Amino acid sequence: MTKVLIADEMSPDAKSTFAARGIDVDVETGMDETTLARRIGAYDGLVVRSATKVTATVLESAGSLKVVGRAGMGVDNIDLNVATARGIVVMNTPYGNSITTAEHAVAMMFALARQIPQANQSTHAGKWERSRFVGVELMGKTLGIVGCGNVGSVVADRAQGLRMKVIAYDPYLSPERAADLGVEKVEFDTLLGRADFISLHAPLTDATRNLIDAPAIAKMKPGARIINCARGGMIVEADLKAALESGHVSAAALDVFSAEPPTGNILLGLEGVVATPHLGASTTEAQEKVALQIAEQMSDYLLNGAVVHALNMPSVSAEDAPKLVPSMRLAEQLGSFAGQITETAIKAVSIEYEGQAAQLKTSPLTAAVLKGLLTPLLETVNLVSAPVIAKERNIEVTEIKRERANAFQTYIRLTVTTEAQSRSVAGTLFGAEMPRIVEIRGIPIDAELVPNMLFVTNHDQPGFIGALGVTLGDAGINIATFTLGRAGPGGDAVALVGLDTPASEPVIESVRALPPVTRVRALSF
Repeated sequence: MTKVLIADEMSPDAKSTFAARGIDVDVETGMDETTLARRIGAYDGLVVRSATKVTATVLESAGSLKVVGRAGMGVDNIDLNVATARGIVVMNTPYGNSITTAEHAVAMMFALARQIPQANQSTHAGKWERSRFVGVELMGKTLGIVGCGNVGSVVADRAQGLRMKVIAYDPYLSPERAADLGVEKVEFDTLLGRADFISLHAPLTDATRNLIDAPAIAKMKPGARIINCARGGMIVEADLKAALESGHVSAAALDVFSAEPPTGNILLGLEGVVATPHLGASTTEAQEKVALQIAEQMSDYLLNGAVVHALNMPSVSAEDAPKLVPSMRLAEQLGSFAGQITETAIKAVSIEYEGQAAQLKTSPLTAAVLKGLLTPLLETVNLVSAPVIAKERNIEVTEIKRERANAFQTYIRLTVTTEAQSRSVAGTLFGAEMPRIVEIRGIPIDAELVPNMLFVTNHDQPGFIGALGVTLGDAGINIATFTLGRAGPGGDAVALVGLDTPASEPVIESVRALPPVTRVRALSF
């Protein structure tokens, strides 16, 4: 039975959703790396939030793990590179808490503008310090958003409702999208110099780590206020402390810290700092939403092969997955065939999709081709790791789509270029479900792939078929299927022979010794 482990606190809706889909689920929270590594081997899926660290050690102990689901957006607590190398899908819920996190950022901005936490504490202490807590209006101020994706775009919308001027720095924000959002796209240094409030909404990557440091702060408008509801590692906390103490930065509202919980953090206790304990996604609605979403996504993947919001694999909806299965089987068999007859380093792969195949989502099909192609060369490769391995090995992968059908309604042609030559193999679906090989090296053929096969190339000569049959018969091997093709009379020819039992090396040598044979390979599917 498929098993999933929920390793962080989350809505009970997640457990009930898995159970309703027929998946066995355990809940065990608060595990350290050693304990999780010891437990994870028994599970097909792992669900986490931000607390559990899915490290290389954990992933390398996960013999059966197929998917890690993050109930939320950020996946910096998951070693994505190791997960990908091990063929483990990593998925998140990028939209489940967008509104909640954006609203928290706006609330933090109000808190800074009107010093609400400090005024609240003072009033509870029996004081009446109206002159001390003179705030600023948000209307007319410039808000600089760093990262204008799911959350940042919502913050921009809310800020415009407050009549703020919104500028944004995001390398991936297109001019058209910026116009749709009503924001001005600017460079990072420009944002620092113009913004009265700066709100961070980017993921933590090598490019954004320590983004707000002393040089960046020096470029800010004097008295700027900073809000961070994204990731703590984006701010150099010692540099922010110095800027707050000097007055160059007026105030900061922080929901995240470089280390959490932030015990002993140098920013805690400073007069101008508003701090909350990573509450960006902490509303009843958001917690229920992301719990349901991640449980449904992971269930769809584990039960149906559907992939939604994956960070390291093309998405395939639950509706499209069944439609793709036959074509993915064909694609993988074509790749496997090519991989088993390839003897030198692969330089390039070209995949042509025609007819109905071109109308499908082809990225999963290409991943299936690469999986089949690389499996004979590597011990472990799957749909997740195959595209990454191809890239690491500098294999150029090209897709060509032609929606106009040729003689076949569905047609996939794979051309593999090695250091020595280029070879092609093409296939189709018979009856919409059964893969067939219809072309090898430009030679027409019509072959079903069975578990044990011989692939023979030869010169077209009389008597070859009989000699091949006698050779296999003398070895006690029964022929299950026999398919021939040739370029022309007396020219190059190919044979795909299905066998009831695998051919041993001595049998292969006997076939190779037949006069017209130029090459023979044993294949398995």
